[in-house]
Amino acid sequence: MVKVIRAKLHGIRVTNADLHYHGSITLDPDHCVAAGLYPTEFVDIWNKNSGARLSTYVIFGAPGSGCCVLNGAAARTCQVGDELIIAAAADVTPSELYQLKPRVLTFTPKNEIDQVLYYEVFKSDAREFDFRIVDTTAERPTTTSASVHNYPNVDISAIRAALKEKGMIDVDVESFVEKFLTR
Repeated sequence: MVKVIRAKLHGIRVTNADLHYHGSITLDPDHCVAAGLYPTEFVDIWNKNSGARLSTYVIFGAPGSGCCVLNGAAARTCQVGDELIIAAAADVTPSELYQLKPRVLTFTPKNEIDQVLYYEVFKSDAREFDFRIVDTTAERPTTTSASVHNYPNVDISAIRAALKEKGMIDVDVESFVEKFLTR
């Protein structure tokens, strides 16, 4: 058996911290359903701002609220606005990796779902266990008009220059920028 990622909320921001509530993390159930997280499921949490790492369990808050509230002792590990990575794991056999498609959600600064991705393990000509990230964002209804892909400080001109340096022609560079960086 190997322990692998099963579901992930990447870049969700802390909306509150309640030191005097039962230990847990309160999440918007709409986000949990979209990622495949269950109430009372244990998750690992990594704070991108402070580097703090902890484990607690999920409870559901108000649907549509975008809430991400650390409760109890976990409340001491964050500040409102901190970006978190919340991950659920599963123990699987290597052969089960082919069927597992962990869902990964990324978020805007207002905790709206920005991207819907999944990880895929597959057998390729190069290796028995290969890997790719599949973006299914376009397949879901759009609820926000601005996509930041969690990269607020991206230097698009530097990316354009790097792509041109790699030999990409202008029309392909602009297509790439439009598709991945300026939604």
